[in-house]
Amino acid sequence: MIEKFAVQLYTLRHEVEQDLFSVLKDLKKMGWSGVQISALPPKYDPSEVAHTLKELNLKAAGMHVPIHRMENDMENVLNETNFYETKDIVCPYLTEDLRTAEGYLHVKQLLNSIAETHPDLRVSYHNHDFEFNTKISGQSALEFILDPTEPNKVLAEIDVYWIKKAGKDPLQFIQTYQNRMPIIHLKDMTNDEEETYAALGTGSIDVKPIIEWGEKSGIEWYVVEQDECPGDPFDSLQISYNYIQRLIGS
Repeated sequence: MIEKFAVQLYTLRHEVEQDLFSVLKDLKKMGWSGVQISALPPKYDPSEVAHTLKELNLKAAGMHVPIHRMENDMENVLNETNFYETKDIVCPYLTEDLRTAEGYLHVKQLLNSIAETHPDLRVSYHNHDFEFNTKISGQSALEFILDPTEPNKVLAEIDVYWIKKAGKDPLQFIQTYQNRMPIIHLKDMTNDEEETYAALGTGSIDVKPIIEWGEKSGIEWYVVEQDECPGDPFDSLQISYNYIQRLIGS
């Protein structure tokens, strides 16, 4: 088994609100190797969460850190990276006011500044589909932020669902970011007109060649996320986990 498969905790945000520690135990029992930290309620002390992860032998597959925390709360962010023993922080989302050429330029500059100031960190950007609505110097805003040309230090955390939602081929799109993408988001899309979120292996995105590419191209974590689930999200994650196991063998 490749121990590189993690769950983005946003998938289980309602369950996390109730009892994060029970969620972590259930994910370990299911067989996952890690979790990606995202928007934990303030009632949870990061040091206690980190202690539980160690007890369960679950790794932290990076942290999603909102842009306002990167601007105003980096001291605590750094403390959390130390607790969770991760060097990956990821900008997960941009509010509409930042989805302009000026906004994307600001975000790119900020992420580069953090990467320069903290060379022990890897700073990445997680996409949706809205970045393709803005062009900057002939590129989509996403390609502008992730431009692999030096001196840009912003790394990619490509979400394959949102790439397909934007009308692009995920496998083709990620080729540019070989060895510049330590974490990738795996998410399937329903094979119908709705094109909504689906458990892996049940929709229209073929993740097998993406994983095969990732194993040759520097991917350290494959993070499974399902923004909305039709029923119990643990059931959806079990379907995704079983599918991964069939792909890679146990």
